Amino acid sequence: MEYTSMGDAVDLPGLFADLVRCETRLYNALNDRLRERHGIVTSQFESLRFLRAHPGARVADLATEFAAGVGAMSKGVDRLEKQGWIVRQPNPSDRRSSLLALTDDGVRLVEAAEETFDEQLTQLLGATLTRSSLPVVAQALSQLRGALERDQVGLPAG
Repeated sequence: MEYTSMGDAVDLPGLFADLVRCETRLYNALNDRLRERHGIVTSQFESLRFLRAHPGARVADLATEFAAGVGAMSKGVDRLEKQGWIVRQPNPSDRRSSLLALTDDGVRLVEAAEETFDEQLTQLLGATLTRSSLPVVAQALSQLRGALERDQVGLPAG
């Protein structure tokens, strides 16, 4: 199946395969480096980074951000809490949910891991993409993500 725009044909199944395989390989490489240097995996790093940027977020907010099920995200939060990296605080406006906050150990961990993450990502992307192509790729993926999120495409059921 090809899509043609302004005379340029694009193999959409091939594009899909490239997107998925690139995401998987990047994620796995970052996962390996974060585990090796900090004892965490990429999903934990991403959650900690989100919570640093969004203090007082709920599990449901994490689930929305990462297009994950609330149950799965809650289990991930349980693991972060067990490690002492986050705490659950009562939500004064909704007693059924908790507000999440990083502990001092969580802040230190995410800051240290962020250096590793940035270094590894720069190495992986910089080795292949040129200075001129990287902004084009970033803009195209941001546009695609924005449309998918706006239209609530790909959210898990339940």
